[in-house]
Amino acid sequence: MPITQQQLQQILPNAGRQAGVFVPALNTAMNRYAIVGTPRAAAFIAQVGHESGQLLYVREIWGPTAQQAGYEGRADLGNTVKRDGSKYRGRGLIQITGRANYAACAEALGLDLINTPELLELPQNAAMSAAWFWSTNGLNTLADASDFVKITRRINGGVNGLEDRLALWERAKKVLA
Repeated sequence: MPITQQQLQQILPNAGRQAGVFVPALNTAMNRYAIVGTPRAAAFIAQVGHESGQLLYVREIWGPTAQQAGYEGRADLGNTVKRDGSKYRGRGLIQITGRANYAACAEALGLDLINTPELLELPQNAAMSAAWFWSTNGLNTLADASDFVKITRRINGGVNGLEDRLALWERAKKVLA
């Protein structure tokens, strides 16, 4: 069953009008990647809610911080060209990061993200890239098992923001039940 704008606003109260902008894009993306049913949908909405500041940010805010400066030249991210770190900063609702991830996402979604990384900032692409990442990393299986901490580690590389993510997950499970 598709998520409604009202449900999305209940789960992500700070989203405001962005909930209406993103609900059709999220429903399309979640349907395409089988992120359906309460366990999967609740975990997905909670994670994208945290990663995007409740749908307010589809591009990583750039300082650069010390961590962001560390993106430069990182072979594991495919950042091999000068300024790749900034060019391929986190974008989309799950913050796809790095030239290699942009290239894989581009191939999967049929977008030219290498030359136009800003395409991930459009609502439909921001949602679809998040659902693609979710599916590619086997997160439906983890959601079915309620392994929310492992989902967080796969998305974030650690457990940054775990308290907020867990609070959003609990709210999402109640709203979507």
